[in-house]
Amino acid sequence: MNSQPLIINSWPQAILHIDGDAFFASCEQSIHPEYRGRPLITGKERGIAAALSYEAKKRGVRRGMRIFEVKKLCPDCIILPSDYETYSLISRKMFNIIKKYSPCVEEYSIDEAFVDLTGLKRPLNMSYEKIAGEIKRNIEKSLDISVSVGLSLNKSLAKLASNYRKPSGITIVPGSYVHLLLAKVSLIDIWGIGINTASYLQKLGLRTALDLAQKNEDFVKKKLTKPGVEIWKELLGEYIYHVDPNEKDTYKSISKVKTFTPASSDRDFIYAQLIRNLENACLKMRRYNLAASKLFIFLKTQSYESFGVEIKLNRATSYEMEIAPNIKSVFYKIFNEKLSYRQTGIVLVDLREDNRIQYSLFDDPVRVEKIKAISQSINELDRTFGKHSVFLGSTLPIQKFSQHLGSRGDISQRKQTLMKGENIRQRLNLPYLFTQI
Repeated sequence: MNSQPLIINSWPQAILHIDGDAFFASCEQSIHPEYRGRPLITGKERGIAAALSYEAKKRGVRRGMRIFEVKKLCPDCIILPSDYETYSLISRKMFNIIKKYSPCVEEYSIDEAFVDLTGLKRPLNMSYEKIAGEIKRNIEKSLDISVSVGLSLNKSLAKLASNYRKPSGITIVPGSYVHLLLAKVSLIDIWGIGINTASYLQKLGLRTALDLAQKNEDFVKKKLTKPGVEIWKELLGEYIYHVDPNEKDTYKSISKVKTFTPASSDRDFIYAQLIRNLENACLKMRRYNLAASKLFIFLKTQSYESFGVEIKLNRATSYEMEIAPNIKSVFYKIFNEKLSYRQTGIVLVDLREDNRIQYSLFDDPVRVEKIKAISQSINELDRTFGKHSVFLGSTLPIQKFSQHLGSRGDISQRKQTLMKGENIRQRLNLPYLFTQI
């Protein structure tokens, strides 16, 4: 390993990253002191483990694990429904504390913040290291939650630093020590590097973040796309991704749930309801210019027992036509034809701004752009003719049971609906879409 520093100047910029440790679980343990030190999960309403305390993680509980599996593995685990209103309140208090120290704070997510401390040593009469430590202590003392912080030259390095020593860690990485941190960070742990890109770089002989940082510019520009080049520059200490203090009107998650009566054991109907949940969630996601990289699906039986699964996407997207195949591949794992179901639901998580999503090396940009164009056309039709004027063909079983289509004798209306759907399908070249105009 090259032991020479990559950067000489210690603090050309000073960027702090603050990350809540098991935030939702930590919030629950804060307002319920009797839960401290005990294994705890949230997500009871979904039927899966959505957030875990560190005590639960040590017992082998994993995110996305179904509740009945959690109970078998950890019988004394505390299982709670998610209380997003309380989590948001504690989050707001955390950001208010941070903003007492710097006017430039980016609320990256409900439990994450980037803070630009550059130039604040004299006004605050403290070193950057002391400012970082005081912010951490103030948050933990005031809110009784745990946070990890990282201080370095830019957002990418600060995030690597905060992840380095969890939970409740503080890691300071000035310019002359950046190479020591990068040598201990694997490619997959670099912020913005996905599993496919990491695998590709490994095939080129790279193993650590330092290996990537030490490559020359010609190599990086030849092997990586623009986002990859920007990440490489940040590993070298350049300030590419600026801290954005503008408030964001976004969501931590978007959920859509449908309860239907009577309960049903019809597989196609249950799947159709799940895809309708997806359509509604994606419609809302696009309205706020967001994209999701992960989702939960769940089914609730007539006896109120929930079965769910977590799905990770290869790339964040806001288009149901990209997400639906992933749902279909796991739906049959949780559906049981012997049970009757009364509710379906989808929760989109890990949301980010859609205009910051970049294609990976293994994406098909032409296909994605076609899906994007189709979705834009659907949005226009929905605005003109009403919501779900155009819909995915897999939701057709819903129409079968819909009062809108009337009784069994209303065959002509059913035919007219499908004929209009075929006309729009041909005009827009949409092979899997129908209409109910």
